[in-house]
Amino acid sequence: MLLRVRVTLPDRPGTLGQVARTLGVSGADIVQVVVLERLGGRAVDDFTVVWPGAARVEGLLAGLAAIPGVRVDGVWRAIGAPTTTGQDAELLAQVAANPTDGVATLVDAVPGLLAADWAVAAVVPVDWASRAGGGTATIGHASWRAPEPPRLPEVTPLRARTLTLADGTHYAIAPFGRAGLVLVVARDHTEPLTAAGFHATEVDRLAQLVRASAVILGDRLDLVGPRAVTTVT
Repeated sequence: MLLRVRVTLPDRPGTLGQVARTLGVSGADIVQVVVLERLGGRAVDDFTVVWPGAARVEGLLAGLAAIPGVRVDGVWRAIGAPTTTGQDAELLAQVAANPTDGVATLVDAVPGLLAADWAVAAVVPVDWASRAGGGTATIGHASWRAPEPPRLPEVTPLRARTLTLADGTHYAIAPFGRAGLVLVVARDHTEPLTAAGFHATEVDRLAQLVRASAVILGDRLDLVGPRAVTTVT
């Protein structure tokens, strides 16, 4: 299966090589490495690996934890192929080519781009700012792996951000800036794996995709119809 492994490590020569060797010795076949952050002598890296389905991840975690200064932030299943630099542009091209299904196209594609489990286009009342609690969110479109009904966090106030609920589910949220529409992407907590929360660079990427899609779709966003959903806190 395809796994995403996020580690925080010292940003010095040799440490990345140690992490890569440990992954290989544990049975992981590295297919992609993405540097999410370099700051203050530390780096945050995402490794996408092919992992033997029958193997247990405990040995991998122990091996990584034994490297001085390395911290494992999360290990979780990834869907689809590793992300590439051209995928965002290709997705926006698909949205532009078929604007009638533009929101559905975006919602269905984003989980694969962000190594998430599911996504929804949620709708809040346009006057949410004057309502207690921001108003009840409804669903305009849900990706194929979304639970039924999707359980959403409180999505207002409408700004790009990430949050984690008590059950361990991680969310990234980005508003379209029109019609009370907001894109919500989720990583579920599923034992024995533990997903990492969305990094700031991932939230920025999501927000850029949503803003660009909003420009492409324009008035069509007003046509996204709601259906009821449970909101959790």
